[in-house]
Amino acid sequence: MAERYFGADVPKLGFGLMRLPKLSSGKIDIEQTKEMVDLFMDAGLTYFDTAYVYDGGESEKAAKAALVDRYPRDRFTLATKMCAWSGAHDAESAKQQFFTSLERTGAGYFDYYLLHALQAAHYKKYDAYGLWDFVKEQKEKGLIRHWGFSFHATPKILDEILTDHPDAEFVQLQINYADWEDPAVASRACYEVARKHGKSIIVMEPVKGGRLAAPPKEVQAVLKEADPKASAASWAIRYAASLEGIVTVLSGMSDVAQMKDNLSYMRDFRPLSDGEQAVIRKAQEALGRIGSIPCTECHYCTAGCPKQIPIPEIFAARNKQLLWGQIEEGRAAYEKLAAAGAAAADCIACGQCESACPQQIPVIERLADCARVF
Repeated sequence: MAERYFGADVPKLGFGLMRLPKLSSGKIDIEQTKEMVDLFMDAGLTYFDTAYVYDGGESEKAAKAALVDRYPRDRFTLATKMCAWSGAHDAESAKQQFFTSLERTGAGYFDYYLLHALQAAHYKKYDAYGLWDFVKEQKEKGLIRHWGFSFHATPKILDEILTDHPDAEFVQLQINYADWEDPAVASRACYEVARKHGKSIIVMEPVKGGRLAAPPKEVQAVLKEADPKASAASWAIRYAASLEGIVTVLSGMSDVAQMKDNLSYMRDFRPLSDGEQAVIRKAQEALGRIGSIPCTECHYCTAGCPKQIPIPEIFAARNKQLLWGQIEEGRAAYEKLAAAGAAAADCIACGQCESACPQQIPVIERLADCARVF
């Protein structure tokens, strides 16, 4: 980490506010979130990440209650995002998201502001709505300190965007050791395009929606043999943070225990050694021998589903079988969903889900498989 680049001095663990702890009512557990924020801040870490669309806006409100209202503004940095393809129908409504986020968070300004989840089906909306110029105007007004975008598409599209918008200060990419060579996500190739353009990178999904915090037994065996005391999540997060040009690695922690585990190895971050990198390669090989559905349960697919199919929950039930060999448990989980009126066979193949999926999952095909198996 000796090379100087934008964000080199930022602590390498960021607190992602997408998967905050929930009460039995389904609402965010603000008191537990406060405890997690306090632990994070006490460790000398500063980067918090939310978005206009997270939890229908409740994530930004939680950031205000647990962070902004309780700490001096100069002690933390806050990132949020504008989503032109969800919750917006024209340029005006997209731009209004920025001002709504300011109101929800009470932050006064954003240290990092992102155009959210640029994908093949949607990224041109940001040009059509004039949003690149809009965020630069807000920076000139002092309402944004730094701006960039988060990205879920091909290396070719990333190269096109960075060529057209060379003044973007950073890119947020999905990077983890499971997706590094996955052609559907193309983590490595996108990382290399961003670095070719001289861009610093914020890492999202380092544990792949929690999948790498509790990986398949074949992968766990590789990691435990190398270090019986280290958590599976620690390998994933340190892997991402060890890459060159990283601003920070976002971890969407959902309880105090996850926070404490992450702080145990990221408070004083140590990059992976050559020997540890070799362990990761063995873990990648073990993963490559297992076929599962790479869903991170972001629920972007469900927002516009005309049949209201709980796609991530159905995929989770199937993955119980594919990843863990839990045949009956997977069937029971699916039957519970079906009893509530949600079946994989209800899919009408409209394709809305596939256009929204950051993981580029062939959702229609996978749902058909689930319908057949279950």
